[in-house]
Amino acid sequence: MPYRLGRASCGGVAPPILARIQNDLFDIGADLCRPERSGLKAEPLRLQEAQVAWIEAMIDEHNAALRPLTSFVLPGGSEASALLHIARTVARRAEREITELAFQEPITPALIRYMNRLSDLLFVLARVENEAAAGDVLWHPGANRDAAIPSSG
Repeated sequence: MPYRLGRASCGGVAPPILARIQNDLFDIGADLCRPERSGLKAEPLRLQEAQVAWIEAMIDEHNAALRPLTSFVLPGGSEASALLHIARTVARRAEREITELAFQEPITPALIRYMNRLSDLLFVLARVENEAAAGDVLWHPGANRDAAIPSSG
């Protein structure tokens, strides 16, 4: 069942993209567990700028097919989109933690850029999933300001 929460919940273009991201996230883990130091016996695995460029290319490619936004998007819509929004928030949290770590340890610069762009790609993929299903759930500013409060009696 845990696998269902990943690629299997998504359709269309997302599963192979998410498979590549999963592999990249293991590269990031390998990079982070071996901070940059001189004099290492073996060169540690480092995230490459090409991996960041691929994420940016995916954002551009899949965002181009979407309708322009007229409002902020609320997390939700299809199940796959909701799960991608959750993944996006986890990626943002990881980005903040890695950025904080960068003040204490040398971090591969591409790594922070990758995490930043990853959350943007997950947002775009959530919109792609909603485009194929129920559509984006848009924020309607002030929509509930004047709503009546239900009586408790």
